[in-house]
Amino acid sequence: MVPPMLLSILIFLPLLGGVAVALLPGDGAKKQAALAITLLTFLLSLLLLVGWEEGQAGMQFVEDVAWIPDLNIRYHLGVDGISLWLVLLTTLLMPIAVAFSNRYVHRSVGAFMALMLVMEAAIIGVFLALDLVLFYVFWEFSLIPMYFLVGKWGSENRVYAALKFFLYTLAGSALMLVAILALYIQTGTFNVLELQAVDLPLGLQQWIFLAFALAFAVKVPLFPLHTWLPDAHVQAPTAGSVILAGVLLKMGTYGYLRFALPIFPQATVQYSALIGILALIGILYAALVALMQKDIKSLVAYSSVAHLGFVMLGIFALNEQGMSGAVLQMVNHGLSTGALFLLVGMLYERRHTRLLSEFGGLWKSIPVYCFFFLVVAMSSAGLPGLNGFVGEFTILLGAYASRPLFAVIGTSGIILAAWYLLTAFRKVAQGPITKPENEKLPDLSRSEVAMLAPVVILFFVIGLFPNLFLDKINPSVEALAQRPAIQMALQARDEPWLGSVSLEHIALQQESTP
Repeated sequence: MVPPMLLSILIFLPLLGGVAVALLPGDGAKKQAALAITLLTFLLSLLLLVGWEEGQAGMQFVEDVAWIPDLNIRYHLGVDGISLWLVLLTTLLMPIAVAFSNRYVHRSVGAFMALMLVMEAAIIGVFLALDLVLFYVFWEFSLIPMYFLVGKWGSENRVYAALKFFLYTLAGSALMLVAILALYIQTGTFNVLELQAVDLPLGLQQWIFLAFALAFAVKVPLFPLHTWLPDAHVQAPTAGSVILAGVLLKMGTYGYLRFALPIFPQATVQYSALIGILALIGILYAALVALMQKDIKSLVAYSSVAHLGFVMLGIFALNEQGMSGAVLQMVNHGLSTGALFLLVGMLYERRHTRLLSEFGGLWKSIPVYCFFFLVVAMSSAGLPGLNGFVGEFTILLGAYASRPLFAVIGTSGIILAAWYLLTAFRKVAQGPITKPENEKLPDLSRSEVAMLAPVVILFFVIGLFPNLFLDKINPSVEALAQRPAIQMALQARDEPWLGSVSLEHIALQQESTP
């Protein structure tokens, strides 16, 4: 039986748990409590699947209570096929990140664990909020724990990386706040579902869309607003990198699907080609930069920029295949890149270096580690039979149906991904052992295998049985893709090679529609 107010429980359990963990005596008790709370949150989140109504496109498990009635601000939560798997991804990765930290974090343990739990609550809140003010509160709240995690527990340049991360995202958030206020002044509501039914003037759509789009682009991050991400990833503690790559970046891509596309459909049409071009540049640029990296964590960071470019390409294909593939690829990227950062962290704790030149031949000394590294690298590279292939293939099908040239260019990103990931694997695992320090490294422990095994199992489950996930995603995506303005965008192609759309053409179609 699904408990009432399940969505609120998923938010407030880790939030209150973070406060409790900070007050507990003894580092051991704090670690055990944090792990227990994240595991309980994950188990409770599985009840979403138990109570899920198949084939329904709308919101489920809805909670709607007046919060600030005078301003029409409500505590309004709900989950649909677009947000379901992102919530479950968050609750899955958090206990894994906490379990890793329990082994390797020994300084200010209570504060570290409390920040992790608070961040989990904020991220889940972002994926569930259906009121713009509530969404903005959770959005901003998620910045604070990550800022302190990077700034206090990060590497040598942690303060610089934390400030850069905070300032970039805060600037984008300020623009979004102005846009939210402008929407409220125009419509009198913060309700996301009500706003989707409002026909905003084209000029207003354009300006407000740009404000939201810039805020989300910083979070994704979309080229050329990506420069904060490699610094944050490289300097962050391993658990911070896992959560940052796994779910925090998905707040940006999710924002486009939840807010930008349904509320500003005509502005989305106008800027879809531009955003698609930026996504392609990000895919190719980040992949080429990844090839040049000497630090393996930096390589994985740039790979994250490239893979999220595919997600953006799918979203702005503006059709069901592209957007369904994008939602699935958000989950795939969270699993594969999260696992890559976890493996990098495990290797760093053994050798205290991340330079590729310091490794080589590790298959001889730590074969279990190298096996997991190979599987995760293949997942990230899109090997058929694994999760990455399904997401990228579906995205490219959608992109080809919308803008064939974009799909052709994007396919080269898959080739580059295989190049830099296999190069990294070769430098780490293959060849002779040239450094004496690598000869007697301890292989993965049982607890470390237990952290990686659920993620690797999901690689194969998604890769071999994708409809288990797509069947829940597709109804919500179909309802979004069938919006009239988006359908007009797919039909009106002034430049077939690019798939660009004239707003004037759409306006004329609307006028002629009875």
